Amino acid sequence: MLELLSPAGSMEALRAAVQNGADAVYLGYDSFNARMNAHNFSADELQEAIVYCHVRGVQVHLTLNTLVCDREMPRAAEVIRTAAAFGVDAFIVQDLGMVQLCKEIAPETPIHASTQMSIHSLEGVQAAAALGCSRVVLARELPRGEIAHICRMSPIEIEVFVHGALCMCYSGQCYLSSVIGRRSGNRGQCAQPCRLPYGYGRFEPARYPLSLKDNCLVGYLDDLHRMGVSSIKIEGRMKRPEYVAIVTKAYRTVLNGQKLSDDDLRQLEAAFSREGFTQGYYEGHTGPDMFGIRQPGGPDKELLAAARASFENTEAPRVPIRFYAMLRANEPAQLAVEDDQGHVCRTLGPVPQQAQVRSLTPEELEERLRKTGGTPYYAVSVKSVIDPGLMLPAASINAMRRDVIAELTARRGRPKLAKLNAYNAPALYDGMTGEPMLSVYVRQFPQITPKMLSMVPTVLYVPLSEIIQHPELPQMVGVETQLAAVLPRVSWSGENAQLAAQLKSAYLMGVRQLLVGNIGQIRIAKAAGFAVRGDFGLNIYNSRAMHLLRAQGLDSQLLSFEMTLPQIRDISKAVPCELMIYGRLPLMLTENCIIKNRTGTCSCDTATTRLIDRMGEEFPVVKDPGTCRNVILNGKKMYLLDKKDVFRGMGLWALRLQFTTENPGEIDAILSQYQNGGSFDAGSYTRGLYTRGVE
Repeated sequence: MLELLSPAGSMEALRAAVQNGADAVYLGYDSFNARMNAHNFSADELQEAIVYCHVRGVQVHLTLNTLVCDREMPRAAEVIRTAAAFGVDAFIVQDLGMVQLCKEIAPETPIHASTQMSIHSLEGVQAAAALGCSRVVLARELPRGEIAHICRMSPIEIEVFVHGALCMCYSGQCYLSSVIGRRSGNRGQCAQPCRLPYGYGRFEPARYPLSLKDNCLVGYLDDLHRMGVSSIKIEGRMKRPEYVAIVTKAYRTVLNGQKLSDDDLRQLEAAFSREGFTQGYYEGHTGPDMFGIRQPGGPDKELLAAARASFENTEAPRVPIRFYAMLRANEPAQLAVEDDQGHVCRTLGPVPQQAQVRSLTPEELEERLRKTGGTPYYAVSVKSVIDPGLMLPAASINAMRRDVIAELTARRGRPKLAKLNAYNAPALYDGMTGEPMLSVYVRQFPQITPKMLSMVPTVLYVPLSEIIQHPELPQMVGVETQLAAVLPRVSWSGENAQLAAQLKSAYLMGVRQLLVGNIGQIRIAKAAGFAVRGDFGLNIYNSRAMHLLRAQGLDSQLLSFEMTLPQIRDISKAVPCELMIYGRLPLMLTENCIIKNRTGTCSCDTATTRLIDRMGEEFPVVKDPGTCRNVILNGKKMYLLDKKDVFRGMGLWALRLQFTTENPGEIDAILSQYQNGGSFDAGSYTRGLYTRGVE
């Protein structure tokens, strides 16, 4: 049976989910979750929520799905410890360092890999399993064929989003809110700039090319069940409790084998939608039809009132119980109750009296015991043994029933004793001494200039697809510069055959290093015999994550460009650390082709597209090399060439220049400024986030 997992942004929303049929809820506590603008739960509320849910047979999954810096780790350890002691059923985690921390502090509590971990392939699922995760929440962009393949081969449970808001960017790979407004989606502070209007040109009308309709897969639940999906997830921790009630009820209705009426579907859309719903990703049909914006107005008062009535001052019976009663002459009456988890609670009542008029019958006793209204329980059977000629007052039977149910409720809400360990700070590695080396990234072969090669960068990063098209490249680069092939950050399992062929060709050319931006690609790279360097897509933000990469055998790692200079200085350099100091920061990686959505034709290789926001800022849109996916780049290039001395003594292995849209002349000018020093132009450049930080 599919688990129905509903959002709980507040205690009211949690009750709405439970009373309308959720099997599990997910919620945030403290400051380490991806919906920091939701109400979230205090420690007392979390404990109350877990007891409330466990009594009713509902699991509680705690979202810890943000990046966490070193100075926050002790606090994060306390959050993990508190939640595990209260009896939380699973942690939903993005940060690789937090995966390690959860295993260390609460080793028996399951870990679920968040969709923020950007897992989109079987190899990614296998990597998460090897790290200790028992479930993966897949990327929302995957079509049914990819999901089915992963489910067939997965060693752990698979969870799929079925309803609610869709991000334009692959989750965990969006830096738009962070770079333009310091509100990081990876830190739970996304300002949703994708919902704003953008133009394709200064004289074109503004559109909403990044605002996707909400997902709705209520008609595909049998499909998902047959595939082997374990859990279906509803998005919406920022939504009102009535929304949670309406959507949870709709999905529970279908899971129970009933069909939704046309009125039910209208209510689902009225609860919240953006000009209707989409199934585009699941069906494998991306395009303009997937986009929409929120319309004025909202659900009517009657719909909201009915939704609220479903969870306010009401109790849906959802826990099956069995009663066992024994009434014997001259002995106290006995009553026991057993639930679906094997709990058995017993009580004694008064000694039955000899009947003066009419004896108590088993049918009358059963009728009394079945009156469990106002509780989460319903009796599926009543077995009794009653000696002839006995009578027991109704008040006594009711009191015994209340006693055993009260004890059962206490037993069900009592957390199991959790195994908890102490927090230990990871060892610190100082990193490299001396001047950081130079590394260079290019998007296209023509960007590799003679001047660049003459500077002999330590590593030259070139997309794998470009290397395949230019087999002369390894000889051009020579032996003093290491040539590393860049893998696309996203490569579905169905693309593995093409990727394997390209890797084989690159290996035969003499390429021995790969730059990867996803945990699944680490496995692919190592299996193909390559040394591995980590890119920004891994979102490395703390020392524990660095230690994990050391255990994985990575040769180097580009640190997150959302870090501050003090965080960069203090992080353990367990593997050689690289830092980007020049280039357009990648803001989004999209499955939906913005270029094709505009022109109607596939022209990624030739068309130049720029999105223009309300402030007049331009954001170039380019093809992600080797794929049909788009990368939205920042309008201004990050420039720290005049601040190279700031990075001395920080233990860094290399400073990276990232060339994306630059022509050869612009590239040579930047290389000269790297050698001789340059000047910062606030109109053309940005300092990035190293000094500003993110929220």
